[in-house]
Amino acid sequence: MVSFMKVCVVGAGVAGLAAARELLREGHDVTVMEQSGGVGGQWLYDPATDAGDPLGTAGAHSSIYASLRLNSPREVIGFSDFPFYPKNDRGGDARRFPRHGEFLRYIRDFCDAFGLMDAVRLNTRVAHVGMAPRSDDGGFLGWEVRCAKQGEGNEVVTTEEVFDAIVVAVGQFTQPRIPTINGMDKWSRRQLHSHSYRVPDSFHGEVVVIVGCHESGKDIALDLREVVREVHISVKPMAGTISPGMSKAVSKHPNLHLHPEIDCLCDDGRVVFVDGSGVVADAIIYCTGYDYSFPFLDTAGLVTVDDNRVGPLFEHTFPPALAPWLSFVGVPRMVILPRFYEMQARWVAQVLSGRMALPPVEEMLRTVEEYNRAREAAGVPKRLTHAFGLDLELCDEFGEKRCGFPRLEDWKKELILSSITSLLDDAESWRDDYLDSDIVLEGLRSQGWLTGRSPHDKDDDGAAGERAPKPQTHS
Repeated sequence: MVSFMKVCVVGAGVAGLAAARELLREGHDVTVMEQSGGVGGQWLYDPATDAGDPLGTAGAHSSIYASLRLNSPREVIGFSDFPFYPKNDRGGDARRFPRHGEFLRYIRDFCDAFGLMDAVRLNTRVAHVGMAPRSDDGGFLGWEVRCAKQGEGNEVVTTEEVFDAIVVAVGQFTQPRIPTINGMDKWSRRQLHSHSYRVPDSFHGEVVVIVGCHESGKDIALDLREVVREVHISVKPMAGTISPGMSKAVSKHPNLHLHPEIDCLCDDGRVVFVDGSGVVADAIIYCTGYDYSFPFLDTAGLVTVDDNRVGPLFEHTFPPALAPWLSFVGVPRMVILPRFYEMQARWVAQVLSGRMALPPVEEMLRTVEEYNRAREAAGVPKRLTHAFGLDLELCDEFGEKRCGFPRLEDWKKELILSSITSLLDDAESWRDDYLDSDIVLEGLRSQGWLTGRSPHDKDDDGAAGERAPKPQTHS
């Protein structure tokens, strides 16, 4: 029997909006609580940073910096039935890897196209989510949600409401993960997490140490390179951390330097590395990732976060003891977005309506335990429990098995893999210097992404033909 529930979605970022759309499609009564003044989550760029707490989250929710461009091709990262086509206007960014503002505009267009704003309550911070008292027979009566809404004149109004089900979709990039380094509590110069980085201007002429060389570390180092005196990048001794492309950049620019891990920070401003070398620095930026954080959620210990493992979660989505009334959309990392969140959201919506069934609690718990043991046996750290490693086949299998989601087209898979190869080969120009294979070009043409000649075609002077994204609006 199909049933419809009153559902609260916490967060109006990509995961929350994916959840809202799928829940509405399934016929549920949906309310999305969003603490910011607009939708978009992380993509709602805020030039403010840290409100005096550069290693925490006292300021802005977003971790987006001004120069950030997408690191996945726009042809792949749109919602499955709402392509991220360039808009035919002068205000947009038609590049394959546009700046963050273009994706925010796309998210807003998605909301408008599917009427999602009617379900969204802006400037509404969820302060507490807890289980309502049990009925006399022990039955589950829902969730009490307490919110603080910003009204006119900075007046804060507190409200409480009961929902049948909660979907947590607050994202992954708000709570900075800070390393522990000997002497960092006494180092008196500027320290901040990449969460608080926005523009390079305030570092002009300085010596800056970057801790970490994954995507944000590379991007920020290259962003700073043009204005600082020196950038020193500290990297853990892990195989594959330094890509050939980043090594090329370091060899090309004399003010970029690579170092091993930091041993200690000294009172005089020196940063000492484990190989004994050191540098006197003006600032340190920790590009060390983020921790999952759900401070508003009270499950009486049934869901915990242990070294970035949220659990227990059946298929990274449902806590067995509280399923299906509590679910998480947006926990998996290194997956194709927002596509994977759509899969999760569709599954959640169908389970809540009764169209899809979950296994018994004991079986779900056993599955979680087996998964964790297998990951540990393979040497995967606990903090990477929810990292899929861009395993495209695994993502396809998840969608097919859980909600009948269509598989990703082969040309899109090839485009993703070729983009990763380009990133590894050239850290600086990979977003703008690429050459598509025939299978990718055919896929682009078949779905309206290209007009005109192939980039393989040559003019008389030997120049390649231009790529011409098809001008198309979402209306």
